[in-house]
Amino acid sequence: MKFLALTLITHVPDPVNGTHLSTHERLRQVVDNAVLAEQLGFDGYAVGERHERPFISSSPPVVLSHIAARTSRIRLFTGVTTLSLLDPVRAFGDYATLDNLADGRLELIIGKGNGSAQRELFQVTPEDQWARNRESYEVFRRLWRDNRITWSGRFRPPLVDAEVWPRPLQRPIRVWHGSATSTASVDLAIEFGEPLFSANVTHPVGPYAELVRYYREQWAAAGRDPAEALVGAGSAGLVVTRDSQEAVGLYRPVYEARTRQFAALGVEPSFRDYEDFVERSSALIGSPEQVVDKVHRYHEQLGHEVLHVSADGEGLTGAQHRASLELFQSEVAPALRASIPSRPLAAPMTPTEDPALAARCEAGLLSH
Repeated sequence: MKFLALTLITHVPDPVNGTHLSTHERLRQVVDNAVLAEQLGFDGYAVGERHERPFISSSPPVVLSHIAARTSRIRLFTGVTTLSLLDPVRAFGDYATLDNLADGRLELIIGKGNGSAQRELFQVTPEDQWARNRESYEVFRRLWRDNRITWSGRFRPPLVDAEVWPRPLQRPIRVWHGSATSTASVDLAIEFGEPLFSANVTHPVGPYAELVRYYREQWAAAGRDPAEALVGAGSAGLVVTRDSQEAVGLYRPVYEARTRQFAALGVEPSFRDYEDFVERSSALIGSPEQVVDKVHRYHEQLGHEVLHVSADGEGLTGAQHRASLELFQSEVAPALRASIPSRPLAAPMTPTEDPALAARCEAGLLSH
């Protein structure tokens, strides 16, 4: 199994002490957490995209570019790139630039996004959001593969013999299709033979497992090798401690704060209470043995090879957060890597793989 640390860059007061970081401090924290994730051996670091409160993740290419400059090995993911809201030409330019700056460490998870406020901001309706997502991805995908395209569609001006620069370093790039419960994202993944990343956060495993089963069924129905279907999945929170009750106590304020936020929005909770959440949600809260057991239970339903965990350490001090991640990497990750086979993620490009990069190294402009 492979492991990503993910942040949506929420910007809310700390649920324990009420401290509210400035925007500058919060963004710096995100970058520092990415550096820590690389030091601890995570396979990837993912930055989400939202355009509404309480998130400050409207520019993942900018954040990931800064992370690329502070790291050298860890894969850089989006989680998700909201193509239903974006001009695909502009998005391609941003991510092609990032791919070069990151030495080919970029991996994309795309999706339509959610939230009425960001739909209104970009004048996207519930009726056209899926069509916009599909159309934007078709353009984005063609641009990543071709130097010049001609195209016309419904939602942006046509392209006639159009070139978009710079060219990306990876050609092609692996793109995952992120989805909660909608088959529209699955259908797009099947059409292009690409992997699925299940959100797996808000509800018990049932609806996510049903969607993954649909993905695998449609993959086979399309004549594709079932063994080549690839699934990743999220988790709703992370606190790992030696004493399971300590972990449960540390996460309780986070759960209670989120429950209050949902109640203010009129959202019905998916779990009866905190104890039900700890038991039946995808949150990884407890001792290393308990966390390994829960991931195995979810894997029985999802068959996922990649798992994302929270990068933020909500409700924890800096020392508690680091200790939780260290324990995850020292005891949880090795057990899961050994018991759940997974295909490798792409490695960073080396000078021998890219002649232009090699030339720069020889000229003394870069170190090997």
